[in-house]
Parts: sequence; C-alpha cells; structure tokens
Amino acid sequence: MQLKSYFFILFLFTSLVSYSQSSKEFNIDKNNVAVGGYDVISYTEGNVEEGSKEYTSSFQGVDYYFTSKEHADKFLSQPQKYIPAYGGWCAYAMADKGEKVDVNYETYVIQNGRLMLFYNKFFSNTYEDWQEEGPDKLEKVADKNWLKIIN
Repeated sequence: MQLKSYFFILFLFTSLVSYSQSSKEFNIDKNNVAVGGYDVISYTEGNVEEGSKEYTSSFQGVDYYFTSKEHADKFLSQPQKYIPAYGGWCAYAMADKGEKVDVNYETYVIQNGRLMLFYNKFFSNTYEDWQEEGPDKLEKVADKNWLKIIN
C-alpha cells in the first residue's frame, strides 16, 4: 500500500471515530442537526429563530442551521461560544440527576455566556425550577455531572 493511501485511511478512520464519539454527546435529530434547527446566534440576540438548511455550518461532527450566511460565519469564528451547554440537553436535568433529557428549544437562558436549554412540556418547566433553586449553584453541579458523561 502506498504511503498516501495509508495516511488517507488513517485520516478517514480517526475522523469517523471522532465523529461518532462527539455526536453521541449532542442532542441532535435524525439528520444530525443540533438545537432542533434553531439558529444559535439568534439566542444571543434575544430573538430565537429557526435556521435554514441553506445556511449550515458543522462543528465537531454536528450540523447547525442559521438564518443567514453572516450568522453561519459568526458561528464558525467561535463555535465554542455559541454551542449549547451540556450538548443541548436540559441544564436542570443535568444538575438534578446527571441525565440527558430532551428540551424545548424556546425555553432557554444565556448564563455566564453559555446557552442553556430546558425541558418545558406537560406542565413542567424546568427553567422555573432552575431559577427557583439557584442558577449558579445548579450550573456548578451540572458542569460536574456533564464531565462524568463525556469522560
């Protein structure tokens, strides 16, 4: 086997392994799209909007939709700044039980510069629990629980 072919196969294998490891951490749909297709930049602007497949950017093997090319470019310049905490799973559930729980993409807070999403269905709004029980305390617990999940 030629050296070029060997390196290509090695690159392909490590990319696939990296993709499968990272994508398991994220709350993504069957099409590999994070945050239910919502534009993560729009959260920071205070007007949550669904993105479009036309403006897709990828980070860590996960696709993100945006409302404009400008938002997609802004995301790519600092993706870690915009991706949701805890892989897009419910911040309260991560703090409370260390579990991955689905979210309502329109129930959120930007806390300490991080996008946090919450479960909000069937008469249960965990954002309210988050606020009532102490956001800073819960964030520290959720961070510790998240580290256990990803490691």
